Amino acid sequence: MDSREDDGGEPLSRMAEWRDVTPLPQDDGPNPVVPIAYKEEFRETMDYFRAIYKADERSPRALRLTRRAIHLNPGNYTVWHFRRLVLEALNADLDEELDFLQRIANSNSKNYQLWHHRRWVVERLGANARAKELNLIKKILSIDAKNYHAWSHRQWVLQALGGWEDELDYCQQLLEEDIFNNSAWNQRYFVVTRSPYLGGLKAMRASEVRYTVEAILANPNNECPWRYLQGLYKDDIKALVNDPEISSVCLKVINTKNNYVFALKMLLDLLCHGFQPCHEFRDSVVALRTSDTDPLGPDLSMAICDILEHVDSLRASYWIWRKNKLSVAAV
Repeated sequence: MDSREDDGGEPLSRMAEWRDVTPLPQDDGPNPVVPIAYKEEFRETMDYFRAIYKADERSPRALRLTRRAIHLNPGNYTVWHFRRLVLEALNADLDEELDFLQRIANSNSKNYQLWHHRRWVVERLGANARAKELNLIKKILSIDAKNYHAWSHRQWVLQALGGWEDELDYCQQLLEEDIFNNSAWNQRYFVVTRSPYLGGLKAMRASEVRYTVEAILANPNNECPWRYLQGLYKDDIKALVNDPEISSVCLKVINTKNNYVFALKMLLDLLCHGFQPCHEFRDSVVALRTSDTDPLGPDLSMAICDILEHVDSLRASYWIWRKNKLSVAAV
């Protein structure tokens, strides 16, 4: 079993249990160009690790050694891999292993190897680990709401172990705290499309559109809900074009004459996929003209590109390109 007590960092060469092991130094060749000045503790630990790794020694002391090596370098894939072999060979207490991983995560929560190893442990613990994992991830996300590793692990836990019942409420809570949290929007879409309890995207579409439209009207310059709105019609562009709520929210935002860039982008996409606007749409777009813009032509899509070229200056070249594509298509 892996001891959770530190050995005080005593040199391995002075410890009785390692006297039978001959350290295996790193081989950098006869003339290394830029030799690395490793700290003595790290050099010694890895020399002993190479020795037991070469001997394939799967023992309690090997497990303790991997712990020391991981503390010195949590990103060493080979050490993590060998630790899994030793844990399995010893039939070690995996709940203790989770506690060990938590201590590592407290200072190294964006370590690929750490999360890969944690998934391996949780797979073997099964559903009994579900609540602990979901709560752990909540704690990490409360500190760093954009931690990709934590989100990826959370999605894996939901699919492998369950726990979907409260996940939409959790997404709602995160978005109430920060409506610009693109990770929470992504998780909401994941739940809506994957949860076995919600009926799938089509069943949830109407209520999700209403929720998203409200979010847009509250913050029209927030790109997240605009993207989410398009995602709700994945593989069904016809339904997107024909849904009056979509064109209506575009018109409402455009008529405010403020923070309307994403509304214009959405309207342009609708037009390019066959949306037939009434005169009110053209009048609202015309009203956005400034003294810097060119006179609007008869094509509404071209007119929108003209406006976006000026108000979305960071992407001006893109809107010129879009306008040229429209011109070619019209010929």
